[in-house]
Amino acid sequence: MTKTEALTPPKTIAMIGLSNKPERPSYIVAQYLINAGFNIIPVNPMVEEILGKKSYPSLEEVPDIENIDVVDVFRKPEAVMAIVEEIIKLGVNPLLWLQEGVVNQEAKTKAEEAGLTVIMDLCMKKEHAALNN
Repeated sequence: MTKTEALTPPKTIAMIGLSNKPERPSYIVAQYLINAGFNIIPVNPMVEEILGKKSYPSLEEVPDIENIDVVDVFRKPEAVMAIVEEIIKLGVNPLLWLQEGVVNQEAKTKAEEAGLTVIMDLCMKKEHAALNN
């Protein structure tokens, strides 16, 4: 899947590290993507619901994980390797999107070696808006 394909709804996006605080970038991006026609699945073990959607503690607990098109990561760069390893363990092949400021070259390389497409250090909201202006 290309970046342009990933940014064309309807896609199902698991958002790891999605916050329930409206002032946080992850919340703003999720709200924008929902309004643009995407299906968002929050992945955050600290909250039960975000933006009216059930939040899951981990990717492993998301039902129908094989139907996730994109895993969008809002975590610190040092947390990305564990996410890559979880995706590989689950045997799924979503596009892995590391949000702006989330840079982990080692995790990107491991993901690509496992056959995943990785987009790193770009904001889905900004990229979608740029394609649609």
